[in-house]
Amino acid sequence: MQVLTEFGLGTSLRRGDYTEAAARALRDALWKSSINAAEWLGRDKADMRLKVQIGVQQPDAVDAAELSGVFPYGAADIAVGFGGLDVPRPEGKGHPTIMAHAAITVTFQEGAA
Repeated sequence: MQVLTEFGLGTSLRRGDYTEAAARALRDALWKSSINAAEWLGRDKADMRLKVQIGVQQPDAVDAAELSGVFPYGAADIAVGFGGLDVPRPEGKGHPTIMAHAAITVTFQEGAA
């Protein structure tokens, strides 16, 4: 059963770190909402299934395994695809500002309590 979907935006301003921008997008999504769906449904937080979608301009530069550490509980299925935005520096030097987008969908298995 799908319970909620939350969205986030994260950036890497100077280092050009796609994984950090993605992690910040996930933390932004988590910080926006207090996901107390487990308690509301009488379930254990560990039973949450998290479908995670990350969008960045260079998906291969994201370490999805590292992103799993952002979640305090639940099982995250992380997919990284093309999206987000790279904003070049006005002077044309150095790494662009990286913007990553995240969507987290929380589900619980039907009938499991």
